[in-house]
Amino acid sequence: MSATPEQPDINAIVRNAMSSVHKRLSDMMVLQGRALAIANQQRTNIKSLHDVEFKVFSQFGEDGIIQYLIKETNISEEESVFIEFGVESYLESNTRFLLINNNWRGLVFDGSERNLESIKRQDFYWRNDLTAVHAWIDCDNINQLINNAGFSGDIGLLSIDIDGNDYWVWQAIDVVNPVIVAVEWNSVFGPEAAVSIPYDPKFYRTDAHYSNLYYGASISAFEYLGKQKGYSLICSNSAGNNLFFVRNDRLGGLKPLKAQEAFVNSRIREARDLEGKLSYLSGDARLKVIKDMYVTAVANNELILLSEFLSE
Repeated sequence: MSATPEQPDINAIVRNAMSSVHKRLSDMMVLQGRALAIANQQRTNIKSLHDVEFKVFSQFGEDGIIQYLIKETNISEEESVFIEFGVESYLESNTRFLLINNNWRGLVFDGSERNLESIKRQDFYWRNDLTAVHAWIDCDNINQLINNAGFSGDIGLLSIDIDGNDYWVWQAIDVVNPVIVAVEWNSVFGPEAAVSIPYDPKFYRTDAHYSNLYYGASISAFEYLGKQKGYSLICSNSAGNNLFFVRNDRLGGLKPLKAQEAFVNSRIREARDLEGKLSYLSGDARLKVIKDMYVTAVANNELILLSEFLSE
């Protein structure tokens, strides 16, 4: 039965009230993040970029690292553009704080139409210059997808998190020239082996291995790729799942790190058992689960068992 003037639509009232509360909470989070970013810029005792981490909309402390890096690299107004892959519903992302707090222009991709519809329903979508595209990203389509959306040339930040072909997709990108690159990496592969999953345009993490631990590339693999593309490794976040690179011509006072220096042994316990339930594996037990999977040694493109490579 529809509501009448004497009988208000209670569900609509509740939805509007919750939307208003959510907006107020979001505004408060942004104000707090802005204050933390300013405080970090004024600090003189920063020994590690872990010291500047804070979370507003990022999954861990990436918002703080990104705010610090955009100041240190002197991102211009023309470069105040981001591209991010794998944003899901954009509730957690590396770029939403940039969109709202810094008023950057941006492009986001996700492989789910439902996620893209959710993004476009949010008020930040029309309040800001954000383009959201539904696409399954691979090495063959990524440059065309970016170019077709109206993005090219120098940009401030490229953020890659696609739970699989991250190494190969960054390697393929040439239509944009980001100052900063944030990319998800796999700590389970360890600090020494320069390896990635073999490229498969249809790679899906859960189908590839039930544990969800077989994905992405190691920190040494990304250090190798960064050098090839003219970037220096600056840090991992303290959670050990996102790396940050800065283009060599924009390093300024930032200190590059070797892979072994930046390595963080992630304590995230996301492994699954054969029934798809969390198994809470940690430490070396995670590697044992996937040690018989094939990986690509990126320096020579050789396909080899992960166990064999790590035993050398």
